[in-house]
Amino acid sequence: MSEGLEHIGKRDVVWSYAATFFMVGAGVILLPFILHKMPAETVGIWNIFQTITALVYLLDFGFRPSFARNISYIFSGVRELRREGVTQVEENTPVDYTLLRATISAMQRFYRWIALAVFALLATAGTAYMYYILSKYSGNRTDAIVAWILLIAINCYNLYTYYYDALLTGKGYIRRTQQITILGQSIYLLVAIALIYAGLGLSAIVAAQLLSTIVRRLIAKRVFFTPQLRTRLAAAPAGNSRAVMQAIMPNAVKVGLTHLGGFLVNKSSVLIGSAFLTLQAIASFGITMQVMQILASCGMVLYTTYTPRLAQCRAEHNLLQLRRYYRWSVLALLTVYLVGGLAWFFLGDWALNLIGSDTIFIPTTMLLLYLLVSFLEQNHALAAGFIQADNKIPFFIPSLLSGAATVLLLYLFLGPLHLGIWGLILAPGLAQLAYQNWRWPYLLIKELRTAP
Repeated sequence: MSEGLEHIGKRDVVWSYAATFFMVGAGVILLPFILHKMPAETVGIWNIFQTITALVYLLDFGFRPSFARNISYIFSGVRELRREGVTQVEENTPVDYTLLRATISAMQRFYRWIALAVFALLATAGTAYMYYILSKYSGNRTDAIVAWILLIAINCYNLYTYYYDALLTGKGYIRRTQQITILGQSIYLLVAIALIYAGLGLSAIVAAQLLSTIVRRLIAKRVFFTPQLRTRLAAAPAGNSRAVMQAIMPNAVKVGLTHLGGFLVNKSSVLIGSAFLTLQAIASFGITMQVMQILASCGMVLYTTYTPRLAQCRAEHNLLQLRRYYRWSVLALLTVYLVGGLAWFFLGDWALNLIGSDTIFIPTTMLLLYLLVSFLEQNHALAAGFIQADNKIPFFIPSLLSGAATVLLLYLFLGPLHLGIWGLILAPGLAQLAYQNWRWPYLLIKELRTAP
């Protein structure tokens, strides 16, 4: 294993796009089977499952990106982790394996407790919520209950091994991470289709996800913990994992609060909407939201690929290179939304009609507004990510306020005003437009203009 951060170049970018397009392709391939074989009510339950999974990951509370960022600092040569800011280092500074070992130990302990907390939460409150939802469900309830049990298993295992993602990203193993993703998606796709045709419903999808996750985690462990690294970690003193957590925790909690606000903005629509709208309407908005998330993921590929390099640029105070990365990332995001949005606008309904789907996208006028709201969201998230690379989190309070405003507007638009799906789009759009959509791009551009 090479010492220090792995080189990230064009091949990593290509693999990142390939993995993203493969994930999109797998979703495109699987979606017709789901829409063709399952009624709209079942698709609605599936969307609720996905929203619950997103809610579960809030319990990570911002530690995964914080761990990944600090792993990048360590492999860049940093010998001390700070609560805020980054210790400046020279290029090619040796890795402090004592600090690395202590950080890995802190990560393992943290996610062990988080997995136990998730199990307790889903087994009690989560199960009660699902029984309430299933009281309105006319489909196969036994299949839905089995799927729920499998969903609990996959979420607990995923979080228990979640630190592998942070390790691979922090080390700069972008290409290998994307190759693992492609393999995992292949397993998911093949197993899910086979089980759907075997007569299973929701449980087919969740079982395939569980198998795919187990395979990906086992490979990730082998990739990161090479024999050379194991030897170096074993030879290093244990270090103070408690001090590592004390350094990482303040900003990790801020990131977690930011994610909570982001969840309320982007995901609460399905949970709150399910109390006011029919499962068919939730299914329509849900599949639209899924395709929008795919579009957003494609638009952010360049940024996510270079995330370890952003941390390194901050450690070396290289604002000129940071500015280049930002320009490229914004251009990539804009291109994806323009090309993908136009294709979706003109071909989306045709594609659903072609497969005889029982579930449809939201009307085109709503879709255009939703595309704009989503682009503005990703654009400010991109700028916030560049700011966060400096181990500073100024946006956690505005994110929480935006999330609270979104929830209040959702109740207003869905309840007294009866705006239906329009309310699901307008609530987060207006909440974000008030501050976050413009604030973080403005601050980042102002900072980057000082680069020589």
